[in-house]
Amino acid sequence: MTVDQLANAFVTLLVIVEPIAVVPLFLGLTNGFDAAQRRQTAFRACAIAFAILAGSVLVGDWLLATLGITLPAFRVAGGLLLFSIAFEMVFARRTERKYGAVSDAMAKDRIRDISAFPLAIPLLAGPGAITATLLLAGQTGMDPARLAALIAIVAAVMVISWACLCLAHRIGAFIGATGNAVLSRLLGVILAALAVQFVADGVAQLARI
Repeated sequence: MTVDQLANAFVTLLVIVEPIAVVPLFLGLTNGFDAAQRRQTAFRACAIAFAILAGSVLVGDWLLATLGITLPAFRVAGGLLLFSIAFEMVFARRTERKYGAVSDAMAKDRIRDISAFPLAIPLLAGPGAITATLLLAGQTGMDPARLAALIAIVAAVMVISWACLCLAHRIGAFIGATGNAVLSRLLGVILAALAVQFVADGVAQLARI
């Protein structure tokens, strides 16, 4: 993968995972935990999310072939899905939905291991992140070196996410509600542009088929 492709993949995944936006949710879920327990929970959540996204990289092409879905068609569908996520980010609907999902899970007492649910799924490795990973894997041509580079990018995003969760108290106090809202909208605009590019590439490829 070229430097531009690597940078594009990194930005795409980082924007979708949006670790800063997970910070207030993480603080709420781990209320009453000490520092060591928070670090352990953060590590397990990021490790599980990494396994899910790395698995998407490795089996994504096989899954599409099994289902009879062409990569251009998936790019168009995936781009539209990512655009809907960007729309929610710009208008602050995604954060509200995440808060709702967490509250619902806690109210029903279904969280035995919050590192797996809802932290890893769906907050870190949600449908948008999985879709983006499949799209990026399709651009590698299943070349082992490119796949390894993409998995390394996934790992880097998870390391950043882990760092954000470990520093959740400091980040939450520094950014505040206003800063988080501004950052989420800015990232939403960037993701919208990337989503449009995915759709444009997919349509161009479909037109040549």
